[in-house]
Amino acid sequence: MSTPRGYCRGRGHCGPIVLLSVGALLLLLSPSSVGHASAFSGGARAATGGSSRPALLATQSRTRPSSFRLAAADETTASDDVNKSGGFGEKAPPSAPPAAAAATAESDLTSRLLAEAREIGECAALLFGHVTKPDGAASADGIVALCDDLDAVPSVRSPDRDELMTTTKIDLRSRAIRAARYEALNKLMRRDYDAYVATASFLSPSRIPRDELPNVQDVPYPDLPEATSAAAAAAAGESEEGQPLVADCTLDSKSFDDSPLDKLLLGIFRDLVTKNTGGVSSPKAGIEGLLEQGRTYMTQPGQTAEAQHAMVKNTLGGLMTPVLPPFYRIFMGGIVPQLGTDLDGKQFGPWFYAPWLTSVVTPTFFGFLVGPSRPNTRKDGQWGGLVVEKCKFLQESGCKGLCLHQCKLPAQEFFKEELGLDLTVSPNFVTQECQWSFGEVPLSPEEDPSFPTGCLVGCESRKAMASAYASGSGERPAVSCL
Repeated sequence: MSTPRGYCRGRGHCGPIVLLSVGALLLLLSPSSVGHASAFSGGARAATGGSSRPALLATQSRTRPSSFRLAAADETTASDDVNKSGGFGEKAPPSAPPAAAAATAESDLTSRLLAEAREIGECAALLFGHVTKPDGAASADGIVALCDDLDAVPSVRSPDRDELMTTTKIDLRSRAIRAARYEALNKLMRRDYDAYVATASFLSPSRIPRDELPNVQDVPYPDLPEATSAAAAAAAGESEEGQPLVADCTLDSKSFDDSPLDKLLLGIFRDLVTKNTGGVSSPKAGIEGLLEQGRTYMTQPGQTAEAQHAMVKNTLGGLMTPVLPPFYRIFMGGIVPQLGTDLDGKQFGPWFYAPWLTSVVTPTFFGFLVGPSRPNTRKDGQWGGLVVEKCKFLQESGCKGLCLHQCKLPAQEFFKEELGLDLTVSPNFVTQECQWSFGEVPLSPEEDPSFPTGCLVGCESRKAMASAYASGSGERPAVSCL
């Protein structure tokens, strides 16, 4: 009798075949099969030239029953888990979906922008509040409170929030408080100058740096070593004219680093001085040569203060070229040019912006004569001031006569007569600072209480004149240091 296809030839063999089939299925479905599957996968890849396990299983699944396909799918998932985690049974941590990461980044950016805007708004409100206050509201207590607020700025910051903020990197809050304090000091100066001087003298430099004060004309210099100079002045007694001597500056001399522009302008200025003095020159270089030219001209027999003033004004006019003075007279001084009308030469200015704009431009073009300077405010609290930190001309000359007759007076006359703008130059012989106040009507040296009477102790010009005219020969120059 023939046996049907697919039927067991003997019942004794059917049981083991069924058991083997069931066991193989259970083996494939069991977790332990994953390890065998990985080993088999490696071998299969080597045998097939690197083909992947999923591809091999996909090929086999076409010839297997559905139960085998499920087992293969489970094997693939388990194998991927092992490969990703580095070991069996270790699941890789789930990564954030791209959409969630983008939403988080957008939220952080929004929070930062809001924090930046809030900080800018608070700083603007702080400054605006002090700018719009009336002058009468300014007080010493309010200025001290602003100093306290400035000291407290680092303690109120949050490192987690502020480390990436642009407003923190540029120190916006500290800048706003400093600007508000400057404005409060300025208002106090306009309201009561003596109260301003007292407040500034008390707070500077311990709480307010000297270069952050609106004006330093009458504010004492900190830790000034004046005992030696005062003793020297007392010991020297009087000058040859019977006038008391003025103490020299006891601060250390400043070293000046001239820019290429400074050197160019100084060379042009010296050439003009040689021309306007009738050929007076000096072999020395730089500012020392210029001062020797000025001292030689000042000590010539029969020299007058008026002649020195005219020489300096002609030199300044030549330095500004024929173009700049007329331009300045019109657009700064408000003077009508010569147009053949009844208004020719009439002054409607100076315009309101002239003092401030002049104080901003001047440091660039006059640094070769006076050294570094910065804009500040005048004693009346108005814009248009400029303070020279340590005057190069005064430091290197050590002479009140040169300062008075070849700088202060001719500069004041030149700005008033040629440019149509008042100017007051106020040198401080103790510190060698110098305040230039554009738009301020100057007092004569005899009327100015801040301008001391007498010559400096170490004045080389006085010594040179005493030596040259000791015998009484020649006409002594009719100039003095007042």
